[in-house]
Formats: sequence, C-alpha cells, structure tokens
Amino acid sequence: MLATLIDAPFDDAEWVYETKWDGFRIVAEIKPGAVTLYSRNGQVMSERYKPVAMALSKIHHDAVIDGELVALDRQGVSRFQLLQNALKTKVDLHYCIFDVMFLDGKDLRGLSLVERKEQLKRIIPNDTLLRYSEHRFEHGTRYFNEAKKKKEEGIMAKRAESKYLSGKRSMAWLKIKTGSRQEVVIVGFTAPKRSRKYFGSLALAVHETGRSSGKKWRYVGHVGTGFDAAALNEIHGKLEHLRTRHSPFDTAVKYESTTTWVKPKLVGEVKFTEWTDKGEMRHPAFMGLREDKKPEEVVRE
Repeated sequence: MLATLIDAPFDDAEWVYETKWDGFRIVAEIKPGAVTLYSRNGQVMSERYKPVAMALSKIHHDAVIDGELVALDRQGVSRFQLLQNALKTKVDLHYCIFDVMFLDGKDLRGLSLVERKEQLKRIIPNDTLLRYSEHRFEHGTRYFNEAKKKKEEGIMAKRAESKYLSGKRSMAWLKIKTGSRQEVVIVGFTAPKRSRKYFGSLALAVHETGRSSGKKWRYVGHVGTGFDAAALNEIHGKLEHLRTRHSPFDTAVKYESTTTWVKPKLVGEVKFTEWTDKGEMRHPAFMGLREDKKPEEVVRE
C-alpha cells in the first residue's frame, strides 16, 4: 500500500500518526524455517540483510508484514544516507514494522489499521533489530513539529479505520515531509572539473504519465553536490555500462553539449529547496541510489 503526498499536517481524531521512516520499504514473508525479504520492486533482499531475516525468524507465526529498513544516527533518527553504507560499514540497522497483512493463514487486510497493528504488536519478538512503529491519535500538527525539530523526514497520517489496499496509492495513507525530497532517474552525466574525478553532475528526470506522444521523460535538473569519493566512483561505474547516444528528452536542456547520456535505469533520491517555474529543482543535493524503486515508478510528487 502506498501513501499520497500532501503539503501540511492536520489534526483529526479519526486518524493516527506515525514516524515517516527514511529508508527502504521491505515486505517480509515469514514461515517456519524461512524468512524472505522483498523490496518494493520485488527484489529478494534476504541474503543482503541476513541479520534482519534471522531476527524475524523468531516470529513463530506464518505472517506477511510491512515495514521500513532504516539506519539510525546517534540521536536515533533514521537517515537514508547512512543506509547506503549498511553493507560496507557498521551502522545501527533496524527493521521498523508498521503493518501486518496476513497472519496464520488469515487475510487481515480487510480489518482496520488499528486492529491490524494490535495483532502485529503481539507477535514482534524482543530483538534489537526489530522495532514496532508506534502511532499517536489525533494530534498530527504537534507530531509534525516534533519531527521537524528532530530533523526527521516527516510523518505518516493514516485513517484509523483504513483497510490495507495492496499495491494501491491511497488517500487513506498520507505522507507529510519536513523538507523537499524527490526520487529521480539518472539519464546522463557531465565531465568532471578541477580535482574531481569520474563526473561533474548528473542529469535528472522523472517519468511523464499520460503522454500520448513524444518521449516519456521530463527534465528536472542536474545535481552536482552530495557525493563523496566512494559515491562518485560507484555511480560512475554503473553509468559506464549504460551509455547511449540519445537524449531522453524532446527538447534541449541545460548542459546538453557536455552531457553524456545514459539509459534510464538508475534511480536516486535528492533533497532540494523548491521547484522553479520551469519545473526544475533548485539547489538539489544527492542523497543516494534507490535500488528498491523502478524508473517507471518515479514521477514528480
């Protein structure tokens, strides 16, 4: 089930509010002796995050649960950029669980959210890698201001009586962000300047839905900040295998003559200050690659 982005928090006694975890969405299928972790685009992640799978094996039920894989900083705030290094360096990794869809052969998706969460809470074992995603009732504005003060990504607002709608984006689940964030598809790169290696900036696009003709990608800017040396090397290595002679855009864009185009296969995430009148991101900074998303799913939020 997917959430819809809205502009501002609100208070409502019929809604509950949760932390918007800043990580990778993971659905876990749990059976006796076997735990399978799936990313949002269907990749099996069980071997990659084996400690999480082992922790979930302590759940002695057949279950399918929904949550977010996150890395926490020293203040206990989830940071997407920390998660990028989870396989290379030691990070404070957690699986924050917020829903259960199936339990011991029963389909729970038709129950209300609060009923599902009651059943979820009682099956989560005592393990430091696992965390039940707590919620509050009614006071969304206060919760949002707390999240903003702690520099969290935002909050989730969910209708307390909402059913779980698999694979659908719903107005019963809403996300409210404390800053501007956008998933993007990398479609090109410019040459490096001065002492920088590998590339100077990345050309970014989002998918255009509902177009009857023309190319399906919309230019949203170039990003040249937010990379350390390891990220420059890693991203450049992936892009080298995707080179193409053709621009994905109908019209000319910035740095057209100096951009090397690549096939739209890699998804990243950026933060930025605002959208310009031309539909480009102002002051974007790169946050990391998103291997859990398909390029065709990336639209302007």
